[in-house]
Amino acid sequence: MSMTAKRAGWTRTAILSLIALVALSPILVIFGLALRPRLYSDATGPTLETFVYVIRNTDILVWLKNSLLVSVIASCLALLVAAPAGYVLSRARGPAVSAYSMLIFVIQSFPIVVFVIPLFIMLSRIGLVDTLPGVAVIYVASSVSVACWMMAAYFDTIPADLEEAAWIDGCSVFGAFLRIVLPNSLPGILSTAIYGFLVAWNDYLVALVFLRTDSRFTLPVGLQTFFQQNQTDWGPVMACAVIMLAPPVIVFAVLNRFFSVGGIGGSLAGR
Repeated sequence: MSMTAKRAGWTRTAILSLIALVALSPILVIFGLALRPRLYSDATGPTLETFVYVIRNTDILVWLKNSLLVSVIASCLALLVAAPAGYVLSRARGPAVSAYSMLIFVIQSFPIVVFVIPLFIMLSRIGLVDTLPGVAVIYVASSVSVACWMMAAYFDTIPADLEEAAWIDGCSVFGAFLRIVLPNSLPGILSTAIYGFLVAWNDYLVALVFLRTDSRFTLPVGLQTFFQQNQTDWGPVMACAVIMLAPPVIVFAVLNRFFSVGGIGGSLAGR
């Protein structure tokens, strides 16, 4: 390799490293403030005492449990709806399917704030205001449109020959969907589930409007209780932010090895 090529390689590495550092700087600031010693503390270096203070003196574990419960339920329900709906979008043809596809697009184009007041009136009549199931239903509704498109896009990559072979062997359309299409769609299923999880996990507006009781707060709403009118103790705020970052990172780390698109083409070998 010539010196010019090496110099160009080092230049690209330096530029990319600088971009990565700038992109990660907010995360570094969050961790720095979270690990900073509290006022009147004897610690002189990074310490976990802010995390201990937050866990002992606030309801953050309750908020964490609420966020996890709502996010997992919402992502599972959204996936349960989006998988068959996306399969219809991918395989079926006709004016009804086209109208259905356009309807999903139109619904998704509206911001969630447009539906907050009508949803509040509707849920208050059936007793779901200030309940976790109520906000979970809203999260499902707000994520299912994009989830349908995500599943349809992945189903498009799966050859229809696999289903035709299953039909010849006696499978019904739904049977081929369950036995052939879904097992080959694991990366798409996981991507859609993670999307639904993040929509619910990061939401602030819906939880702020529909949840009134401290014991039912999710983490984004609970986080606002640390902000006071005249001053803010940034240490606990950043400690909560670190705790809020942990579950999505863990989910990505655990599921990362399943994001493989290989193996589908091999199912057609010899055809």
